[in-house]
Amino acid sequence: MPTTPDLLRALVDDAAVFPPGNSPLAEAVSGHAGHRAAEYGPSVGPLLVPASAAAEVLSHLDAGCWERPEPLDLSVVARPGTDPSALREGIALLHADPRVRLVAAELGWTPGWRRLDLPGDLPLALEVARSGEDQATALADVRASVAEGDAVVAKFRTGPTPAWPWPDEAELAGFLRAAAAAPVPFKLTGGLHHAVRGTYEVAGVPEENHGVLNVLVATEAARAGASQEVVAGLLAVRDAAALADLVLAWTPETVAAVRAAFTAYGCCTVTDPLTELAALGLPTP
Repeated sequence: MPTTPDLLRALVDDAAVFPPGNSPLAEAVSGHAGHRAAEYGPSVGPLLVPASAAAEVLSHLDAGCWERPEPLDLSVVARPGTDPSALREGIALLHADPRVRLVAAELGWTPGWRRLDLPGDLPLALEVARSGEDQATALADVRASVAEGDAVVAKFRTGPTPAWPWPDEAELAGFLRAAAAAPVPFKLTGGLHHAVRGTYEVAGVPEENHGVLNVLVATEAARAGASQEVVAGLLAVRDAAALADLVLAWTPETVAAVRAAFTAYGCCTVTDPLTELAALGLPTP
C-alpha cells in the first residue's frame, strides 16, 4: 500500500486543549511528546494552542513537560473575533524561544487580516464563513494571497460550537466544492474524531460526526468537478470498508493532489481516527 503513508502524513493536528477534549495544557504538552515518539508520530501535525496561552506554554516547558530533544512544534490559534493584539503578542513570545518551533497561526478571516503585522513567512489558516457571499469573498481573497506566494489556507469548522451548529453533508459539500472551484487549499477543525461518518457519543451525548475518510474521498470528487449531490452523498457514506477500498486504490498522483487540497485538520484525540484508519488497512507513515 505505497500510497497510504503520504496520504496520512501530518494529517491530524493535535487539538488536545480544545473542546471536547479540554486537556490541561501541561498534559497536552507532555501528551504531544508521546505522540511524537510513537510509531504514528509522522501522521501528527503541530500542537494547537490558544494565542492567550503562549506564556503558559513556556512555563510548562520550564517545568519539563516537553521531554524531547527537538523543539516543540506549535500552531497558535485565535478564534474569529479574538483581539488581533493577543495573536501578535502570543506569536512574538513563542517565536523568541528556541525551545519552540512556531509552524503556523490560525485566525478568523477579515478583510484587514494582512494588516495584522504577523511574521511574513508564518503559514496562516484563515477561518471562513459557513456559506454565501461572505465565504466566497474570503475564498477569493485566500486565492489571491496564494497566487502572490503566501502560505495561506482556508479553514472551515466541521464541528459544532454554541454559535456554530454542526454543518451537515450538504453544507460541508458546498464548502469543498467552493474550495475546489477557487481553487484554494484548506484545513478543517472540529468534529472529525473518527474515520467514517456516523453518530458517536461525545461526553455521553450522541452527536453527528463527519468522517475523515469521507472528507478525503469527497475532496477528490470535488476536485474532479462532481455535483453537489455526489459530494454530499460521499460525505454521508457510513460503509467504512467501501471508503477504505476507494482510497487504497488511489495512485500516488491522486494522493498528492488530495493532500495538497486538504492539508490537515485539528482533532482533540489524535489516536482515535489514526487507530480506526489503521484497522481499515491504512497504516500511518
